[in-house]
Amino acid sequence: MPKVPEKATKREKEEVVANKKPGETLAEFLASLAESLIVVLFLLTFVLQNFEIPSSSMENTLLIGDHVFVNREQFAPPTRWLGALMPYRQISRGDIVVFLSPEEPGLFVVKRIIGVPGDRIHLRDGAVYRNGEKLVEPYVQHKVANYDPYRDNFPAVPPAEMYGITSQEWIADMASHIEGGDIVVPPNSYFGMGDNRDVSKDSRYWGFIPRENVIGRPMFIYWSFITPPDQYLMRGASDRVGFLAHIALHFFDQTRWSRTLRIVQ
Repeated sequence: MPKVPEKATKREKEEVVANKKPGETLAEFLASLAESLIVVLFLLTFVLQNFEIPSSSMENTLLIGDHVFVNREQFAPPTRWLGALMPYRQISRGDIVVFLSPEEPGLFVVKRIIGVPGDRIHLRDGAVYRNGEKLVEPYVQHKVANYDPYRDNFPAVPPAEMYGITSQEWIADMASHIEGGDIVVPPNSYFGMGDNRDVSKDSRYWGFIPRENVIGRPMFIYWSFITPPDQYLMRGASDRVGFLAHIALHFFDQTRWSRTLRIVQ
């Protein structure tokens, strides 16, 4: 409570009393807490989704063991009741997106969008050309020294299983999308590639990303933990429990603290 000077005038005393802030009651505190929880639950239910990076295909932008929050609404069709609140927009070239794999049902994948509908894409000696212009891609990593004719000169070399392509549908369908040496992105589809370009299994190997498969955009890394490359394949209960125990023991020394709250771009 503010202290009133002993020699204060009547007016000064009235101003002190008027400016005094009443303390928050227990009921008001609980009401504020409930409002905050409702907002958090709303965001986690309708807007954000947790996603863990499983492979090295997006290094060094995203590392194995990075945990990110994905904005599920930004690329979704606008709704009347959220339209005024959410910054909806179309998927653009350069966006990083999380989507359901066109090749393996139920598998979440993350790639960078290289081509949108109507774009003409080809690679020459590992460099990407879009609509006739060579792209400047400072985020791209080349960590494998070997030359792969299909990977590095796409789509000049016809697809085949010998190049690691397991999608028979893509092998049969790819030729219908080639015009003048370019792969042309069809409507409601996207061409995606990993930043770790030489090891990424992407649209070169399984085709286009259907618009309806897109989940959202990774916003920021909220936690990053050093994780073995094959950990996402360990689906047995004993494997999961064992890794949880490993996390508990090494939470502080194997957490990549410098990546906490890093914006994904």
